[in-house]
Amino acid sequence: MRIGIIGGSGLSESTVKKGSIKIETPYGLPSSPYEIEIFDDIEILFLRRHGENHSIPPHKVNYRANIWGFKELSTERIIGIFAVGSLQENIPPGSIVIPDQIIDFTQGMRESTFYEGPQVVHIDFTYPFCPELRSHLCSGAKNLGIELFEKGTYICTNGPRLETAAEIKFYQNIGAQIIGMTLMPEASLAREVAHCYAALCVVVNYAAGISSSPLTVKEISEKMRESIEKVDKIIKTAIKNLPKQRDCACKYALKDSSF
Repeated sequence: MRIGIIGGSGLSESTVKKGSIKIETPYGLPSSPYEIEIFDDIEILFLRRHGENHSIPPHKVNYRANIWGFKELSTERIIGIFAVGSLQENIPPGSIVIPDQIIDFTQGMRESTFYEGPQVVHIDFTYPFCPELRSHLCSGAKNLGIELFEKGTYICTNGPRLETAAEIKFYQNIGAQIIGMTLMPEASLAREVAHCYAALCVVVNYAAGISSSPLTVKEISEKMRESIEKVDKIIKTAIKNLPKQRDCACKYALKDSSF
């Protein structure tokens, strides 16, 4: 079983590092080499979304190359790790959220599909995350006694600037609970290659207008570092308990999706 993880840094020292794989895809180079880690006889391919030195801004990430690389390397499941802002006072910094829905405000600004003709594909994206993978992330946290929010709507903006207070109020009014810049089109591209995909989000700050102080990158980095041990444990518990064979509809995502 081979699992893909996309985030900022690799898992903890309890994994065995086995080198890395650098590939080129029909869509160009992925953000970084795929780092190979072994945990409990499970091979993990870790990709740094923003590059090895965090030099790629959200709107410039080559999402298509990243996901296609996982496909070429025969993964079937991908977990995305995200730093997000909270739009709700009851979801404080330090919280972990496993979102179940997405609102996409990046459409038309990023390369977002593998199907640009002549084949036209319309994937069903009603429920954007794999229910099996989400369930194991949630149960993994429960087994560890780690509190988390099992549902939430992630609104994805283009960035790289942070949002205005008025924008945050608008996003609250349309039903979003957390906000970030990198979930889309990562999630929909994973569906287009029939991969299971789920997100694990770490709340690193209150969004503009909710926070009483200006938002800083330092604050984001510090809160993410504080939470990385919990993230590491949740992911390892989840993937250790995953069945080797997928028992979800994700693998049939392309069935009846084209004319």
